[in-house]
Amino acid sequence: MVTADRENRILVSADTDFGELLANAPVLAPSVILLRRTDKQARSLAAVILANLEQVTDDLAAGALIVISDTRIRARRLPMKPSD
Repeated sequence: MVTADRENRILVSADTDFGELLANAPVLAPSVILLRRTDKQARSLAAVILANLEQVTDDLAAGALIVISDTRIRARRLPMKPSD
C-alpha cells in the first residue's frame, strides 16, 4: 500500500483484508477497489470496473474504498471511521 500511495496509484483486489487495513488506519490514500463478485474471470472483472469507473472517479481521486459486488457498488471515503 505504501508504494501505491507514493506513486498515486489505485489498488484493485479481491482480498477483503485491504478493507480491514483501511478501516484500521487513519490514511487518506491509496484508494482501493475491492471486487466481491461471483464471476472472478479477469475479463469480467475488468469489464465491470470500466463500466462503473465514471461513477466512482471523484471518490477514487479523494481517497476511498470502493466495493463492487454482484448487486451494488459502495464507496467509503478515507479515512474510514470505525462505524463505517
